[in-house]
Amino acid sequence: MSKYWTLRSKKPPFSFLVSKKMLWVIVGLMIVNAAIFIIGTGVGSVKITPLEVIKVFLGLGSETNTVIVHTLRLPRMIVAVLVGSSLAVSGAILQGLIRNPLASPDIVGITGGASLGAVCFFFFLGGTLSIQWLPLCAIIGAFLSTFLIYILAWKKGVSPLRMVMIGIGMSSAYSSISYMLMISGPIILANKSMTFMTGSIYGVSWEKDVLVLLPWVVVLLPVTLLLAREVNVQELGQDIAAGVGSAVQAKRAILILLSVGLAGAAVAIGGAIGFIGLMAPHIARKLVGPAFGGVLPVSALIGAFILLVADLAARTLFTPLDIPAGVFTAVIGAPFFVYLLYKHRHS
Repeated sequence: MSKYWTLRSKKPPFSFLVSKKMLWVIVGLMIVNAAIFIIGTGVGSVKITPLEVIKVFLGLGSETNTVIVHTLRLPRMIVAVLVGSSLAVSGAILQGLIRNPLASPDIVGITGGASLGAVCFFFFLGGTLSIQWLPLCAIIGAFLSTFLIYILAWKKGVSPLRMVMIGIGMSSAYSSISYMLMISGPIILANKSMTFMTGSIYGVSWEKDVLVLLPWVVVLLPVTLLLAREVNVQELGQDIAAGVGSAVQAKRAILILLSVGLAGAAVAIGGAIGFIGLMAPHIARKLVGPAFGGVLPVSALIGAFILLVADLAARTLFTPLDIPAGVFTAVIGAPFFVYLLYKHRHS
């Protein structure tokens, strides 16, 4: 029995193979994520059963449950899915382009640049501009950071190794500047900045968060999936990619911009949530293999799952405290990073 389904069309013309295993993995992850989403929506000071949550989604719930779910909890769950999937896909792109299993937005400096942009907003503009401008500042910080890293890594093209090394150094510099601004400003600035740099989706809303992040994800994720073949080509190395007719530097720049856009938008809303972009692509490759046509959508689902579970743990394990979700992703991600270092060293 064939392991693939063949999809063909004459108008528009396309033909490609779809792995049956990949589809089953995607369906399974979607079911698991849906279950966590429903359970998480019902958890809180007022507990709502999964059946009641489903009734609310169908417009059949009580007025009290409907207000609690739609106003307070649903934005948080949606933001968890959007942020987790964006960070995961961003990390998958970086690992494919750089050909380094340790690459992720937080390690190569993208997250650090976005965080510095947010801290600069709090420090210089917090008293004059609305908080709705915060995401834009974080995204600008991510793009400026990546542009600087790209320029410093350029030497007759961008070497993946140079980009990683410079990114790690710049990430440390961004963190140092952010902490310097935090300790030199008022205490309220330090509190806001620390929460942002730890990573939290507490207190998100439809207007300021969901509707700001959603267009980025809806536009950039499909474009990224359409360019999955280019990530496969880039992963072969610069010489081979050029040999098969790929415009290596131009395609690399486009893919990096997509990665930065996804990571910057996610950090702008969820803060500097670490390690999702590192863990999710590795788990995805274990499940569906190295082809990015499968790695990217599976990474998105795994990233959403990780953040949904981390946020659920943050809300329930230390009640009545609401711990930042970034604490729990770091607790999982730090040992995972050490394991990857050990494995990479002995491979």
